[in-house]
Amino acid sequence: MLNLGQILGSGIFSVPGVVLDSVSSVGLSLSFWAISPIFALFALLSYTELASYFPRRSGAEVVFLEQAYPRPRFFVPTTFAITTVLLSFSAANSVVFAQHALSLFNLPITGFNQTMLAVGVTTFSVSVVAISTKWSLRAVNVFGIFKVLSLGFVAVTGVAVLTGFTRISDPFANFQNFWKGSTTNLNALSTALVKTNYAYIGWSNAFNVLGEVDGISPVRTVRNAGFISLGIVTALFLTVNFAYIAAIPLDDIKRAGQLVGVLFFERVFGTHWTSKILPVLVALSCVGNTCLTLSQTVGQARVLREVARQGLLPYPTFFASTRPFGTPLGPVALQYAITTLVICVLPAREAFNFLVDLVSYPPMVFNVATATGLWLYRTRRANEGLSKSPFQVWNVVVALWLLQCIFLLVMPWVPPEDGHADVSFWYATYCVVGIALLLLCGLYYYVWIVLLPNIGGYEFVEEVVDLGGGAFTSRLVRKYKASMPEEHPLLGS
Repeated sequence: MLNLGQILGSGIFSVPGVVLDSVSSVGLSLSFWAISPIFALFALLSYTELASYFPRRSGAEVVFLEQAYPRPRFFVPTTFAITTVLLSFSAANSVVFAQHALSLFNLPITGFNQTMLAVGVTTFSVSVVAISTKWSLRAVNVFGIFKVLSLGFVAVTGVAVLTGFTRISDPFANFQNFWKGSTTNLNALSTALVKTNYAYIGWSNAFNVLGEVDGISPVRTVRNAGFISLGIVTALFLTVNFAYIAAIPLDDIKRAGQLVGVLFFERVFGTHWTSKILPVLVALSCVGNTCLTLSQTVGQARVLREVARQGLLPYPTFFASTRPFGTPLGPVALQYAITTLVICVLPAREAFNFLVDLVSYPPMVFNVATATGLWLYRTRRANEGLSKSPFQVWNVVVALWLLQCIFLLVMPWVPPEDGHADVSFWYATYCVVGIALLLLCGLYYYVWIVLLPNIGGYEFVEEVVDLGGGAFTSRLVRKYKASMPEEHPLLGS
């Protein structure tokens, strides 16, 4: 359920039209929806081996990277934490909510209307999270029901379309020229793969709580949960895509953008009130996703708070405070500011596509590092005479996952075909922004951990803190040179 709750979002209702427009053929479009879960499976198997080395530690990728790349000290947790927090905004879900809500009430989807409504739903969700963590999680549970219902409803309706039980007279017409128009442009192929990968994001969510999983083999439990969730979602996503193609003319799917689900129900049910069911469910699903994203921010706020407490961030009191409602207002306020800024700055028409591309690029850099780090950590263990993992994955699986990540890092720089870019401005803008974000994290690390200590005549050292009950944590303290006070904690007890 942890995995499904994150995977089943707005992606399947929003990206099929963009994927089809990018690759230009039914065959390639469906192929990408089938290929993405295979690569997710390869990543899942690689995560399983890495998790087996640290079966009682939560955090997943940040733990794997920290162990694979211990030098420079504190670099990985700082860079990963800052990047994750800055990219965990809920702007994409807010944009999709605004589009479906406007469609539901037959209002024009203008840039102003979309932006104001997206900011409004973001403000509502942030307010819930900022006031009460308990009520925000209850809201996630309620809206989660709508997420499952909405996708299940589309899948069942799709089966009805394919079996001839609806008003669609020839549901297999679009399948007759299966590969017609297929593109070979590498930018278009990478765009399609980015979008389908976005729809499957969440398969690794259970690894983040590995340290809290009971049982003899928590790694096996989390791995099997990944298998089950990927199987369920793959079946649902393929059924939904078959349904879209069976019911809607291909040119209409390409032009529908993020409203392909709405167009599907209008084609199946006409102008009857039933055609309004999907916009309602998708809108509620997006509200749930917005709350969920911000609730995940509450979880990520713990990471940010601990990083601040350890001295890796400035203004630790601001990020660590839970006053006055017992919620992490500092990190949540930061997320709200970033989300609102992104919604207001981006052109409304391209907002969704750009956001999906942007949040997909920096994580690919970490994926490349994780896949390579698996081999590095294996070699290190072998040199130390340690045994192999019982979950060791084949090298070819790791290699294929690594190649996919490299493909998604390199191919977006290739110019797209005329008329097939998914934004009106420069096609590789999101790549530049993603790289700039990583460089900014590197610059911050250098200034805060290297430059300022050299100027101030101190260095950061780890201090182990006994929390009682057998639990320990660590914090960083400033260790000054002999002419200065020996130690000065960055944060009080």
